[in-house]
Amino acid sequence: MIKEGRTKCSPFFYHYLTLQHLYYYEHFVDLRRNRKKLTTMNKLTQQEEEVMLYIWSLQECFVKDIVAKFPEPQPPYTTVASIVNNLKRKGYVTAKRYGNTYMYTPLIKQSEYKRTFLGGVVRNYFANSYKEMVSFFAKEQKLSAEDLKDIIDLIEKGKEE
Repeated sequence: MIKEGRTKCSPFFYHYLTLQHLYYYEHFVDLRRNRKKLTTMNKLTQQEEEVMLYIWSLQECFVKDIVAKFPEPQPPYTTVASIVNNLKRKGYVTAKRYGNTYMYTPLIKQSEYKRTFLGGVVRNYFANSYKEMVSFFAKEQKLSAEDLKDIIDLIEKGKEE
């Protein structure tokens, strides 16, 4: 008989485990489940993205540090704290308690986030072609000839390495 809330395992297996072993086994399974949750990155809202940019720039920070980074008029402390809690729930930041406050550290690198969601934009809007994306911005005059030369230099530099 398998108890509700536990992973599926034969009753024979549970019989030989002490409570201590069972605790460590279930903790390990929970860690594996959480790791799976982290591999599926949720898209951030515009507010979450803005706060996350500040967290990436600060690396380790408190909510008051994030509020201080905002231009005037700064959002209320409680609003930023709620956004940071959402980021924590989504697996983007981790929190370490210091007295009655928390220090937040990013769990996901900025480059990883960019790669994931820029790839989605290219796939969904530009038929999975970076060439199409660059030509779109060139046609819309969002890229100058100087920008295009810089892009070509970067590509050539990347091929040499």
